[in-house]
Amino acid sequence: QVQLVESGGGLVQPGGSLRLSCAVSGFTVSRNLVDWYRRAPGKERELVATITSYGIDTNYAHSVKGRFTISRDTDKNTVYLQMNNLKSEDTAVYYCHHFGYRGQGTQVTVSS
Repeated sequence: QVQLVESGGGLVQPGGSLRLSCAVSGFTVSRNLVDWYRRAPGKERELVATITSYGIDTNYAHSVKGRFTISRDTDKNTVYLQMNNLKSEDTAVYYCHHFGYRGQGTQVTVSS
């Protein structure tokens, strides 16, 4: 059974950093593609970052490129999203996602 459990969200000031975690069960992150999406109030869902199978490639939305980094720990079967230099427009619920499966999300709020 596939499960994805996000954690690490919270309230942070502009310019701050957070690291989100997505603990995975039911498939192996080293051999599968995982995405991070976000949904802000009143906005469409946005694909933020993707890490492909075997870590061959990573892709980022233009809005986060240079500030966010997606990575994984194969020993922990976990995917991370390191978010630096956060802006108010990064405020959203962040979800990790794998081919139709997603977690419950974790809230990120960037505010002074």
